[in-house]
Amino acid sequence: MLELALHVLDIAENSSRAGASLVEITIVEDLQQDVFSLEIRDDGHGMDSATMEKALDPFYTTKKVRRIGLGLPMLKQAAHNAQGRFSLESEPGRGTVVRAEFRHSHIDRQPLGDIAGVVTMLILGSPGIDFVYRHSKDGREYVLDTREIREGLGQVPLNCMEVLNLIRDNISEGLEELNG
Repeated sequence: MLELALHVLDIAENSSRAGASLVEITIVEDLQQDVFSLEIRDDGHGMDSATMEKALDPFYTTKKVRRIGLGLPMLKQAAHNAQGRFSLESEPGRGTVVRAEFRHSHIDRQPLGDIAGVVTMLILGSPGIDFVYRHSKDGREYVLDTREIREGLGQVPLNCMEVLNLIRDNISEGLEELNG
């Protein structure tokens, strides 16, 4: 994977398969401390310690079609390549937390990529799941919470194309403000 957003997509899709009803994606950029951190937290089925250990093996997967599970091992390697850290916490019945931290300025830190497109794609593909996307940069913050959007939409589904276009535009504008 060439972009961090694709890691987010892969891990959040794992959350969906694990029965999550809420997936929280948090990105924190602290230029002063030279840190870029990524956290994906879900309330899915969770994993016991043996399964967590297997999940970091690239040849372990629960998928039936593609018999290789590179997502977590690749993110772990990406973090280490950029002088960062990786952690995986999980408990059966309580969900999973994946954290990756990178040195922000490191030449080997992958670019974030199209996170607006990824979050929009997640909402399209998992309309029954709520997503919270938080992105902060040097103390400023952008938050998108599908629970709030659902409340405002009433009977209109989140995966309606007009709604998805508005969500994507909102994320893009929010990130432009953070980076502006």
